[in-house]
Order: sequence, then C-alpha cells, then structure tokens
Amino acid sequence: MRLRKQSLGDRNLVGARVEEARKKKGMKQKELLAQLQVRGVDMNASGLSKLEGQIRYVTDVELVALSSILEVSVNYLLGIEEK
Repeated sequence: MRLRKQSLGDRNLVGARVEEARKKKGMKQKELLAQLQVRGVDMNASGLSKLEGQIRYVTDVELVALSSILEVSVNYLLGIEEK
C-alpha cells in the first residue's frame, strides 16, 4: 500500500469518506474504477487518487455513482449524516 505524498486538499468534502467507505468494503481503487466505468463515469487511477485526496473536484454524476457503488447515501459522502 502506497502512502499519500501530498497533504489532503480542500476541493471536495467527499474524498475522505469515499476512501473510508471503499476500504470498509475491502475494495481496491482498481475495482472502484471498474465499477465507475460500468456506470459510464470515465475516471482514471490518478483522478480517483486525487478525488480521495480532496485535490480534485467531484461532479454530481460521480457523486451519485460513488454513493451507489459504495452503498452509502450522498448525504453520508457529503458529511451531512453519519452512516
């Protein structure tokens, strides 16, 4: 497992929760990327890493897909509610 070289950014609220939910499901980034692509969301490994590191913005389409794949609510990803 590689450690993040950059400190967390401030471009999204969901990155840390996406990473947490993904790891709780025992899912690797590659698996999440594959599921995103099945849902029509084109993202590469670098983009997902930056999303989880809160370095890149998240689109509404990505947010809905991530919520569905990770089986958590959009409100959870946004930090509005606890799981």
